[in-house]
Amino acid sequence: MSIKSIAAKVFAAIIDRQTRKWSTQPVATQEKVFKDLIKTARDTAFGKAHSFQDIDSYATFIDKVPVRDYEELRPFVDRVVAGESDILWPGQPLYYAKTSGTTSGAKYIPITKESMPEHVKAARNAILSYIHETGKATFVDHKMIFLQGSPEMEDKNGVQLGRLSGIVAHYVPGYLQKNRLPSWKTNCIEDWETKVEAIIDETLPENMGIISGIPSWVQMYFERIIQRTGKKVGDVFPNFNLFIYGGVNFEPYKPKFEQLIGRKVDSIELFPASEGFFAYQDKQDVKGMLLLLDAGIFYEFIPANLFFEENAPRLTIGEVEIGVNYVLIISTTAGLWAYNIGDTIAFTSTDPYRVIVTGRIKHYISASGEHVIGKEVEHAMKEAAQIHNVVINEFTVAPQLAPPDGQLPYHEWFIEFGEQPNDLEEFKTTLDLKMRAQNSYYDDLIVGKILQPLVLSQVPQNGFKQYMKTIGKLGGQNKLPRLSNDRKIALIPEQSY
Repeated sequence: MSIKSIAAKVFAAIIDRQTRKWSTQPVATQEKVFKDLIKTARDTAFGKAHSFQDIDSYATFIDKVPVRDYEELRPFVDRVVAGESDILWPGQPLYYAKTSGTTSGAKYIPITKESMPEHVKAARNAILSYIHETGKATFVDHKMIFLQGSPEMEDKNGVQLGRLSGIVAHYVPGYLQKNRLPSWKTNCIEDWETKVEAIIDETLPENMGIISGIPSWVQMYFERIIQRTGKKVGDVFPNFNLFIYGGVNFEPYKPKFEQLIGRKVDSIELFPASEGFFAYQDKQDVKGMLLLLDAGIFYEFIPANLFFEENAPRLTIGEVEIGVNYVLIISTTAGLWAYNIGDTIAFTSTDPYRVIVTGRIKHYISASGEHVIGKEVEHAMKEAAQIHNVVINEFTVAPQLAPPDGQLPYHEWFIEFGEQPNDLEEFKTTLDLKMRAQNSYYDDLIVGKILQPLVLSQVPQNGFKQYMKTIGKLGGQNKLPRLSNDRKIALIPEQSY
């Protein structure tokens, strides 16, 4: 065992003790974060506009600060981007993380000198938590690859602007720099397909230990490696034993990954976003990710089924229940206040608090009142795929309210198979039954003949990648929505059943 791996185990033990300290005092930890946030931002433009000097309790905060999304917070953000100081947080941001907006182009999410270290610390602690739990640390001596956006920045009124993954690339610890791939030059390549080929050129000769990225894009990297070498990824990289991912549920991709790698590898799930790093998987055999309660983020939770109602309840960490679907609301050291990031989560544990991401509050199907969410379609797909021993490359679901043949409306599942089922009709029937078991409203609509059973439409190989390319979202942190309440991303299938 190398000195570096021994040191990693010692450091991991220290971090584990620190984590247990705050995770066993969740309410007190969040109360301290809340008070520190309000005190620090009291004299900002936002703090003055919302009478922070009068906020002495969470109840007062609810009264003074409404829940907002980006568009509603934008008048303040625009002032920050224009170069004004002390607007949402003291001073000016270190960076703006540029993300895709839903209604008005790009969004500029501020990252401050207080919030930036939390992104780095969380990513580091996720790996250290794994080391402490498993005792495995030899991978620190091997090469590590992080498939991410370009680290190149542009200036926005004196503040550096870039993609979050590219910003984080500037903060890789010194002790990992020699192990880290790809090179800076390769990481700056904008065209994703060209970038993947360059990454393969750099990684094939290396002893890879960790591979990290969004599953759909890592899958593309793996497929290209197999095309080049004729070998499974696990044979090309015999010491590759840890996959780190975030952004999407890995379960639909797992069978495909095991096929591409040729064996099982451990994995760590992360829950990062431009707005903050919220959680990471701290146990290999326990469902859910540890919610980071001491990371300069104050959390609120609104039951998803009540979110669009007037005066929907806003709950704190001590009031949540396991298994309920909540919209995640945050206030942070980056100056986001009662901010709706759009993600929905559910708690799998309250001792400590662990969460799973269930979807997006805007990504659902409720065209007929069924309110199907991402977690449900992913679970149904996972079970059907296991029963029929098929591999799914990618899929998305959209409603069809006006079938051209005058039949009943239905949910259309666009599926790109890695390995097809022996009987597509049986697979479709199983998938529909599993979906009905996940959502009683959907089942009622089928029984009541408001909807017909789902329709399965096959997407040709690489069809989803081509779609993402045509809309300029191939690679990086871009993700295909798992489902939507309209047909904007519905693809033209090869055949329907």
